[in-house]
Amino acid sequence: MSQPVLDRLLVVGSASVHTWRFMAGIAPHAKELYLASNGEPPPELRPAKLAGICKLDFSLKALGSAARLAGFIDAIKPGLVHVHQANSVAWHALRALRGRAIPSVLTAWGSDVLLLPGQNALMRRMVSANLSAASALTADSFHLAARMRELAPSAAGIDIVYFGIDALPPAPAPGRPKKALSCRLHKPLYRIDAILDAWAAVEANPALADWSLTVAASGPETEALKAQAARLKLQRVEFAGFVNSQRLAELYAESRVFVSVPESDATSVSLLEAMGHGCLPVLSNLPANAEWVLDGVNGRIAADIATLPAVLAEALAWAGDDAALAEPVAINRRLVEARALASANTARYVALYRKLLSRPA
Repeated sequence: MSQPVLDRLLVVGSASVHTWRFMAGIAPHAKELYLASNGEPPPELRPAKLAGICKLDFSLKALGSAARLAGFIDAIKPGLVHVHQANSVAWHALRALRGRAIPSVLTAWGSDVLLLPGQNALMRRMVSANLSAASALTADSFHLAARMRELAPSAAGIDIVYFGIDALPPAPAPGRPKKALSCRLHKPLYRIDAILDAWAAVEANPALADWSLTVAASGPETEALKAQAARLKLQRVEFAGFVNSQRLAELYAESRVFVSVPESDATSVSLLEAMGHGCLPVLSNLPANAEWVLDGVNGRIAADIATLPAVLAEALAWAGDDAALAEPVAINRRLVEARALASANTARYVALYRKLLSRPA
């Protein structure tokens, strides 16, 4: 392995599996790793190089968080700070960095740029200021990058870097069960209720009588979704609850179709995982999804949520034929291997670090 690119790296991000997975991938490239977050990584995802944690409240009302983080920065003297999300996380982090000659990378996640600025003028100004204050920016879709540029025309350059998946999964086994999988969070953004409505049409279709749906994950809408399934008298839906990464991989491998129809999204890791496992994607009509899936070629795109029942039924019929499914599976696995492996994308982050660190002070 090459020598670490810097002595001390500070990662600032919310308590999320995406933050923990990023840290695990980037840890070998710093001699010491530090974290500023509103939580701590679980033991199994805690890098051995994690030398210190600054616990922070990232809410906008926590006016002392920037000063607390500034003190932490002065104590550990990082060579670079990598901030995740252009929302209040970045607002606190980039204020803490003012007056300090420390380069910063700001990675947008999606809703922080695609949705938050639309809430009101104050949120738009905050996100724009955050983007403008960073030394470098990254996005995980061209659509997200374009929106960032609209919000901050004079901001630093934007690199396209995906979170990616650890490795290309084994090729799917022949004769998989006729199962569809939903594994997005149970929040309004992800419209799991629309998936259940569409599934009611599937269960009413005798030609699709051998298909079942697994609804994994959890969230504030879980009980309402279970009640909806009962009201619709759905017989072939299993609520799997929150599952760990190993079980989630098993669910992908057991499934032929992956359905994800959020109102807004960048490139979701779950889509990349599903494509790598050979699931046929059924997606909402979002620009970031179109960067990965061409309707009718390697998946299906519902033009709007009203068309989801028909699109889902067509996708199940397609995926039920092993020979017909083989071509989109091959396309999707090649796409993931070429563009979405974590090792290659971590190398892109490291190259960006090198470029920033080589700039004159």
